[in-house]
Amino acid sequence: MKIINCPLNGQRNAQEFVYGGEVEPHPNPHLVSDDEWASYVFIEKNLSGKVLEWWCHVPTAYWFIAERDTKLDEIFKTYDPSKIFKERIDFLPPEDSSKKTTESAVNNLHNTDNIKKNTTEGNS
Repeated sequence: MKIINCPLNGQRNAQEFVYGGEVEPHPNPHLVSDDEWASYVFIEKNLSGKVLEWWCHVPTAYWFIAERDTKLDEIFKTYDPSKIFKERIDFLPPEDSSKKTTESAVNNLHNTDNIKKNTTEGNS
């Protein structure tokens, strides 16, 4: 059985955890192109050797950072993200665009309801 030392919960079975990706700078999704954002989300460097990775203890939804050797698949150290990240940064959309996004979502919902209604009425 593989054991991971969770900074919050202590030593736990590895099956309680999920890998969350490499620790790397998080671009503001509202300021980068779609290609840059897709690259950040889907492309990993897949480095060989010691790397910093995000891990989540699923039962508690606690995210932490692990130093892991990808060649040996061995975790050397785990710690709370506050050891690296001193402040939380929320990437909220600009006020005007969030309003437009909300309005657009509501309009799409109404259009979907109309399509369903028309389809249902046509089948009667």
